[in-house]
Amino acid sequence: MKLTKNFDSKEFDCKDGTPVPVIYIKNCKEVAENLQVLRDHLGVPVRITGSGYRTPSHNKKVGGAKQSQHLTCSAADINADGYSPKQLAAEIESLIKSGKMKQGGIGIYPNFVHYDIRGTKARW
Repeated sequence: MKLTKNFDSKEFDCKDGTPVPVIYIKNCKEVAENLQVLRDHLGVPVRITGSGYRTPSHNKKVGGAKQSQHLTCSAADINADGYSPKQLAAEIESLIKSGKMKQGGIGIYPNFVHYDIRGTKARW
């Protein structure tokens, strides 16, 4: 299902092959809308590299937090062409501060950035 101009719900499916459950499509769409803002701002593709949605068993397998935002498809692990994770996180931070992206969690990892729409500021 097309969520935005550049994002499809299939991109958020769990890496174990499980599609995003219907009850979490609203969250998935909200994450995609925020990522679309980021993509339009950067002018380069933003890719979901790790997880969007995770089943509880897959979350456990990958060592995810017990209350992970991925369990409700409220998060995505992303990267963007030409941006290091630190640079990408800074761009997200800037868009949050300007009110263009929703406040949430930003986690910087060696090969990706975690972004979620929890509504409160969390950084790691």
